Formats: sequence, structure tokens, C-alpha cells
Amino acid sequence: MKVVVCAFYQFCNLGPLPPLRLELLALMKANGIRGSILLAPEGINATISGPKPGIDNVIHHLRQFPQVHDLDIKKSCCDTHPFRRAKVRLKKESITFGLDHGPEVPTGEYVDPKDWNRVISQEGIVLLDTRNGYEVNLGTFEGAIDPKILKFSELSRFVEQNLDPGQHRRVATFCTGGIRCEKFTSFLLTKGFKEVFQLKGGILKYLEEIPEKESRWNGHCFVFDERVGVGHGLKPMPPTP
Repeated sequence: MKVVVCAFYQFCNLGPLPPLRLELLALMKANGIRGSILLAPEGINATISGPKPGIDNVIHHLRQFPQVHDLDIKKSCCDTHPFRRAKVRLKKESITFGLDHGPEVPTGEYVDPKDWNRVISQEGIVLLDTRNGYEVNLGTFEGAIDPKILKFSELSRFVEQNLDPGQHRRVATFCTGGIRCEKFTSFLLTKGFKEVFQLKGGILKYLEEIPEKESRWNGHCFVFDERVGVGHGLKPMPPTP
């Protein structure tokens, strides 16, 4: 049986986190699920793997919370577990940037993968990769700016030193699965950038939906598990000789 790899996130108030942490950890272990789930006051961020029925049970449990009405989910398959064990952690932020986030915070305009090539081809678009240098070196979109950062929280300084909302009027951003862009586009809007776009579902959704012959992506997309990277169709990156 193929192992399902499921990445998901949502910004929302989940209520008391310690009891939920114990519930989810027990549920993962009971269903043969591995991977990491991060819980924060601002929401949830996770990548897990396991048999499809087990993955479905975890998602179903989360959907019992009325706040989790728009869980962003991406699934792929591989032959073996890309994670070694189950972990559920409590964090200050679902992804560290230094900016509180919630469902009421404005974000950039979502662009579906099928429309992404058209948007980033338009004149005057600043195409910015929000990921760190290692991830960018593994693969990125044609013409994207590499901010040359070591961690996501450094991106705000890059913007303040290199971008001007008066000059760079239209900014398009992308990341692995979408969650970094939720926070980053909010930051750009607070800094006065008026036209801000983000790739809906991130690179993973683009590689899943866009045929390679139509793609403007070069290389592989880094993923946070033992697969290291995936390509078009979310196929795992071949091992290094």
C-alpha cells in the first residue's frame, strides 16, 4: 500500500492547545501516522504520512472544530514513510516570522496554479521566492528573486533594504505549501505595497497541477522530510549518486 503524505495548515483559534496536542498525538499513534503537527495560538501547520484511512481520520477529527472550515490540504504518495515518528508540538507561531496572524488579517490576492504563469509574466511584476538559500538552490521559478536568507524571519529585513512600495508596485510571492506567503503578504500590505499576489497552494500545488511542458519551474521543490525534494507530479527527487 502506498503511503499518503499530507500537508495542511490553517490560521484560526483552536482553543486550549495542550488537550488538543494529547488528542492528536494519540490519534496519530493509533492510526499509524507519522510526521509533525505544530499547534499555535494562531493556528495549525502540519505534514504527516501514513495509510489513507489513518490520514482521513486525522483530518476528520480536525474538521470537528468549527474554526477549521478552510483547511488547506495537499496530498501526494510515496512508497515508504518519509518521517520516523509522530510529533505534536506547541509553538508561539505556526511558522516563525515575528508577526501575529489570524483569520481576520488581510493577505495577498490568491492566484490559482493555472493562472500563475500569466500573472508572473506581466510587466512590472516583482517575483520573490520567500524560502531560504538551500531551498532556492534546489529549484525555483524562472526569473524569481532569491533573497539569500538563512531563515524565513530574515525576509522582512530583505524587503526593508531592497524593495520600495512606491517603485515596486506589484509583488508576487510563493513558498512550498502556501503558509509562509500568508504571513509574508500580510507583512507587505502593512508596509504599503498595494498589489500583492501569492501562489495558492504553493509550489506543491503548482507541481501537482501544471504539466511539465507548460511549467516555468526549474529543478525540485524542497520538502521537510526524508524525500528531500519533489518534482512535477510530486514525484520524489532521485537519490544523489
